Amino acid sequence: MRAVRVDEFGGPEVLVAREVPDPRPGPGQVLVEVTGANVMYLDTLIRSGRGTDHFPVAPPYVPGGGVSGRVVEAGPETDQAWLGAEVVGETGPPDGDGEASVPVNGYAERAVLRQDSLVGVPEGVGAHEALALMTDGATALLLERAARFTPDSWVLVLAATGGAGSLTVQLARLAGARVIGAARGPEKLALARELGAEEVVDYSEPDWLERVGKITGGGADVVVDGAGGVLGTAAFAATADGGRFVSYGTPSGEFAEVDDAEAGRRGITALGLFDLEPADGTGKRDLTRLILEEARAGRIRPHVGLTLPLERAAEAHGALEGRRVLGKALLVP
Repeated sequence: MRAVRVDEFGGPEVLVAREVPDPRPGPGQVLVEVTGANVMYLDTLIRSGRGTDHFPVAPPYVPGGGVSGRVVEAGPETDQAWLGAEVVGETGPPDGDGEASVPVNGYAERAVLRQDSLVGVPEGVGAHEALALMTDGATALLLERAARFTPDSWVLVLAATGGAGSLTVQLARLAGARVIGAARGPEKLALARELGAEEVVDYSEPDWLERVGKITGGGADVVVDGAGGVLGTAAFAATADGGRFVSYGTPSGEFAEVDDAEAGRRGITALGLFDLEPADGTGKRDLTRLILEEARAGRIRPHVGLTLPLERAAEAHGALEGRRVLGKALLVP
């Protein structure tokens, strides 16, 4: 089968499509004929070698953490009822030795998925739509719980047109909040408005924080930071006293830095990515089902801004790193 291999860390050019042995499902796994592969900014960090502290991946490997597709084989100790089902799910390590044991994840024509990650695609939801919601939708629901959106409150969303950010904008609006979408450039700002942002600010402009202050009358009740780094750190100042600052993004390679003493003095609840785990035991699979139901009911829609064939995986990574993707980027075999 065809898959995209990374044989050494580096720039997007190290992503090369080639023929590799088919993976085989092991116990509790299924083999899926892939219809779409999720492309995340995290994939670019790992590919460059910058994410190995938290994600111990070493070349050679096939990138990608999630796919949509049809189950064509079930391994031992796996529910055979999954055969033929249209699903989304997270990839798992393949069975076998030698060349076939090179980790084969989502950027491939076929992929092994863990049975415990599978979610059936509901009727009325497209496979690519479901895939675009799988990871970012679960994240957006966790952000919603952490942010505690309330009617008529001001919510500032940084990276408002990214995969999770674009869904967070919609969830905040569904809760009755007044959303300020922060992004870069007129095309992204237009999409933020289309998604439901009442106001937009361009954070490449030097006065963007002043504009947020004027719009909100002193600060946003909630700031959801999907940008991280310098932008996310600056956005903390736009949080109203007694508000909530929820930061999860690292497109710059770094999380936002929060002064805990200042947060305490101003009564701001500051939460990071690793504080987003649900306290009620709800797992990612449950969250995926919930967001897919929202899509089926027409309350949420993902924006897939880039769809490319496997052979152009390098282009997809380059577009993500260049901040040129609106919403989600997907690869198709």
